Amino acid sequence: MPDADGEIIIDHVPVKEIGLQQARRGISVLGQSPVLFSGSLRKNLDFLDKFQDAELWQALEDVHLKDFVGRLDAKLDYELLEHGANVSVGERQLICLARVLLQQSKIVVLDEPTAHVDPDTEQTIWNVVREKLKESTVITIAHRLNTIKECEKILVLKDGKVEGFDKFDSIMNSM
Repeated sequence: MPDADGEIIIDHVPVKEIGLQQARRGISVLGQSPVLFSGSLRKNLDFLDKFQDAELWQALEDVHLKDFVGRLDAKLDYELLEHGANVSVGERQLICLARVLLQQSKIVVLDEPTAHVDPDTEQTIWNVVREKLKESTVITIAHRLNTIKECEKILVLKDGKVEGFDKFDSIMNSM
């Protein structure tokens, strides 16, 4: 997240008052390319060792990976190769989603998170977002209309300028 150009206010507090680093800690991002590191699955979920095993397993269950991880020889200590090369792209993205759930951020940015996954994984991701991120403000960056149909508000940008900000149906009727 770059320095703010203009004013960003979160819960009536300007970001400049709390500092950019603190603001960054309150935001989770799930991008279109899952980011995993070589090392244990446990470290990829919880690199600061903040969570108990039960919390890690719950997050894995929430993203439908509990059975998959349970079948791995080392379970949470399973060693991922660089970039998670020894698991599928869909599994990588679900691991990243589990990490987002663990962080419990009030703001979650989804940047085309289903761009490179199969339809079943895509459905799992959107179901988890709807069910488990109810207490967060979810900002979804999307190019496909079906991705944003259920969003409360849609912000349409064109050439860096606001073209519309309304509910999906209103936006579609005005375009």
